[in-house]
Amino acid sequence: MKIYDTVKRLSSEKNISVYRLEKDLGLANGAISKWNRQIPNALRLQEVADYLGVTSSYILNESRKEDK
Repeated sequence: MKIYDTVKRLSSEKNISVYRLEKDLGLANGAISKWNRQIPNALRLQEVADYLGVTSSYILNESRKEDK
């Protein structure tokens, strides 16, 4: 599972679209979807984690689970 997929799942569980997440955090449209192809900036990842009420480590660990 990619970081983007984890963020998308967590957002969905909280009934928040990725688009809304990006807008609320002042990120460019599509910024989070790029996380499918590249590793996010640590500060951006932390902002998203804070918004979703989890730690950045949680997002990273969940992303790695599915890769195994």
